[in-house]
Amino acid sequence: MLGLTRYQWLVLAAAWIGWGFDVFDGLLFNYVAAICVPNLLGYSPGDPAARAETMMWTATLSSLLLLGWALGGVLFGKLTDKIGRTRTMLLTMLTYAIGTAACAFAPNLWVLAMFRFIASLGIGGEWAAGASLVAETMPKDKRILGGALLYTSAPIGLLLATFVNDLFTRQLDSIASDPSMSWRIVFLTGLIPAGFAILIRLKVREPESWAPSVNTRLRELFTPELRSRTLGGLAMALIALVTWWSCSAFIPVIASFLAADTAPSLGMDPSMLATRKVEFITLGTTTFAIGGLIGTLLTVPIALRLGRRPMFAIYFVGSALAIWAAFGAPVAAETRLWLLGGVGITVFGVFGAFSFYLPELFPMRLRGTGAGFCYNAGRVLTAAFPFAVGMVVMRGMNPVEVMQWVAVPPLVGLGLLALGVAVETRGRPIE
Repeated sequence: MLGLTRYQWLVLAAAWIGWGFDVFDGLLFNYVAAICVPNLLGYSPGDPAARAETMMWTATLSSLLLLGWALGGVLFGKLTDKIGRTRTMLLTMLTYAIGTAACAFAPNLWVLAMFRFIASLGIGGEWAAGASLVAETMPKDKRILGGALLYTSAPIGLLLATFVNDLFTRQLDSIASDPSMSWRIVFLTGLIPAGFAILIRLKVREPESWAPSVNTRLRELFTPELRSRTLGGLAMALIALVTWWSCSAFIPVIASFLAADTAPSLGMDPSMLATRKVEFITLGTTTFAIGGLIGTLLTVPIALRLGRRPMFAIYFVGSALAIWAAFGAPVAAETRLWLLGGVGITVFGVFGAFSFYLPELFPMRLRGTGAGFCYNAGRVLTAAFPFAVGMVVMRGMNPVEVMQWVAVPPLVGLGLLALGVAVETRGRPIE
């Protein structure tokens, strides 16, 4: 099917599962923050002070996640070139699964932050191993398709997180009625990937052409022959990451804000408001994820027909327009949530390209190191943006109005492309 052998489909499925659960585990806190933070701080869910604290802790833990993600991406990226792609996938999946499940037992937010950081190391490391494995296993004429299909697991992982959150915080009354229990059970579901990790390790072998790289050094990425590739890949990833995290980290919070902001006109009591918040979160994150799935698949025809640089330009222009429409246009609350589908197509969808673009930039012995560095090192700078958004909102600004400014980074990315940043890899054989 699609010109792939049975084993190539197995490899793609293994990497797909690993990355999908990576995103699933990575975003669970953002879903339960509105319940988890007030519960651990001793606030009642309807307390106005809980809103500001939730925004601050969401911003802080999102930034902490990004720092751990960056560190794990670089460390495990090097490891994937030394011990192999499949072994590294096993280690990363076990790390983020155990770290996420441990959050269920956190007695306070500081311990929760520590467990989240441990999970983030594995979350950051899985991508480089999976992307390298797929790039080296796919036939050369199917590499773009394989990379894009790999990333479709990200919106599916987000949809799964939406379903799990909705199930345990709204649908199952016996659990949802107890705030101290519901968010902990959501975190416990993060343990599911551990079983898949072991199965993957038993079924998937290293690519035939792979050989361990014993003396890889990060500085090799900045030699004259690779410097422009490294800096270009890093720049594109940085723009995409800043935009994605400044949007996605706060979608559940924005949805809760919109629900609370419209509740007085509907005469809702606190119990009805809690249900309405979960409904808004489900709608917003679902439209964003479905848009991301569509946008991810669209990277294939655009990259094949136009090339990588024009593809990034199209997605950056679309991101700026979609963000303004969702957060700047004078529309009703529910309409804003539906407009997040456009944000998903552009802001989320562009990441479908990195699974095939970044591995194309580097030779095999540095592929995991280089792709992992470009995709994850930018998260160190990105970490400042969710925190900054959270701090601005805490000062009393309307969070919807603040989100309009997230349209600026994609325009910066468009300027970088105009200056010649980012190497075009269309038609080049993978080394």
